Amino acid sequence: MSRLRLTELPAIEAVAAASWNALVGDDHPFLRHEFLHALEASGAVSPASGWVPRHLTLWRGETLVGLLPHYHKLHSFGEYVFDWAWAEAWERAGGRYYPKGLSAIPFTPAPGPRLALAADVDPLAARRRLAEAWETGELSSWHLLFAEPDEVAAWQAACPELIPRHGVQFQWRDRGYGDFAGFLAALTSKRRKAIRRERRRVAEQGLTLHRLEGEAIGDADLAHFFRCYQLTYRERGRHGYLNAEFFARLRRALPEALVLVQARLEGAPVAAALCLQGRRTLYGRYWGSEVLADGLHFEACYYQGIEHCLARGLTLFDPGTQGEHKLTRGFAPRRLTSLHHIADPRLRAGVARFCAEERGHVEAYVAATRAALPFRATP
Repeated sequence: MSRLRLTELPAIEAVAAASWNALVGDDHPFLRHEFLHALEASGAVSPASGWVPRHLTLWRGETLVGLLPHYHKLHSFGEYVFDWAWAEAWERAGGRYYPKGLSAIPFTPAPGPRLALAADVDPLAARRRLAEAWETGELSSWHLLFAEPDEVAAWQAACPELIPRHGVQFQWRDRGYGDFAGFLAALTSKRRKAIRRERRRVAEQGLTLHRLEGEAIGDADLAHFFRCYQLTYRERGRHGYLNAEFFARLRRALPEALVLVQARLEGAPVAAALCLQGRRTLYGRYWGSEVLADGLHFEACYYQGIEHCLARGLTLFDPGTQGEHKLTRGFAPRRLTSLHHIADPRLRAGVARFCAEERGHVEAYVAATRAALPFRATP
């Protein structure tokens, strides 16, 4: 078999969408060409924003046979696996941490595939070939974030020097509940009553919830959602990572992936949560509200998502990163592993020690949160 040709692409548009998506499939919307192109074409991902596209692709002749989203990062914003302390320590020691290499989906802490390969490509050979991109000395480090466990294990086999770092998210899984009542029946009486009370309180405030999918999301709906999304960041004195053009492009290019949960008061929208969906998973991503209302965030961002999964046959709901408040609402802890290549042996030793110590804390945290799950029998 001929040696795979490794090529770095300065923009996602340098490869045809059909060729890219033929390797990716439609299970995970964030890896699709349409999503990544919307990020770049809108300017949300660009050298000006500190994300320099350097997508790694493998070719056999003129045929694309492998791809890995890849960026040269000029900072560590928008990643959700935080390495600010590593950067600060290395730069205090006289090193240069940025630019670094990053294989992840920008602004998207959603576990999923990162490397996509044609069926006849040797995965071990492909990973070793790709590793040449960050072993040149140009970058201080390379980071693989939010990859699936099988992919993490495959990378560790191909590149044993990679340092694992462990983290936690909370996710909901359908255990054959049938409907929302069936889900509630699996919870303890205390939690079942609390959720019913939260949902009832939303209704008592005059709010109604509506789920819009795909083409049913109109211009006015999207514009209102974006105002709400920006409000979430303005409350913290910041601007959202994503702009209105990104969402408009996403709706045009990938409408079937969009689910908009809209809260209305007297018929007018006042809050919104935008989710994306794959073949089996719902991803809760973006939220904002123009009103203060008891329980509305839980209703729009969690309970409506669970109902949508049960109605559409989706088996997993990933509502986003962080948030122990998800635990008492049926979202169980899931261990995550990121991988890190550190070029300089001095920094590598320090990062390895940090990650080893951190792992013990993560394991204890997972055990404690699992013991606190509100199910009558632990799922």
